[in-house]
Amino acid sequence: MEEKKDKDNVEIYSQRVKAGKRTYFFDIKSTRSNDYYLTITESKKRFKDDGYYYEKHKIFLYKEDFSKFIEALKQSVDYVKTELMPDVNFDEFDRAEDEEEESTGSLDTDLKWD
Repeated sequence: MEEKKDKDNVEIYSQRVKAGKRTYFFDIKSTRSNDYYLTITESKKRFKDDGYYYEKHKIFLYKEDFSKFIEALKQSVDYVKTELMPDVNFDEFDRAEDEEEESTGSLDTDLKWD
């Protein structure tokens, strides 16, 4: 059954975003009928007594909802930036991340999580 699932959902494109202790994966997949959808996966490394595991949460976003989703996300982020935290310079977060990558070296691997 797992083999059939892999055949039906072909991954076309993948983008990874590292965000502190979390990693987000944006994956474009194709169905058998050549329709496309986006999966957004949040992956968090969790520790257990005998090691660690990855806790994952996934959102499926279909093409008919792309515009609505992007608009709601943009409005929500803009609200935080302009209404809730207008004095915060959000560009500083990008600079701090760039500096950290330069000092530690970026490990850009092709890990993917389903």
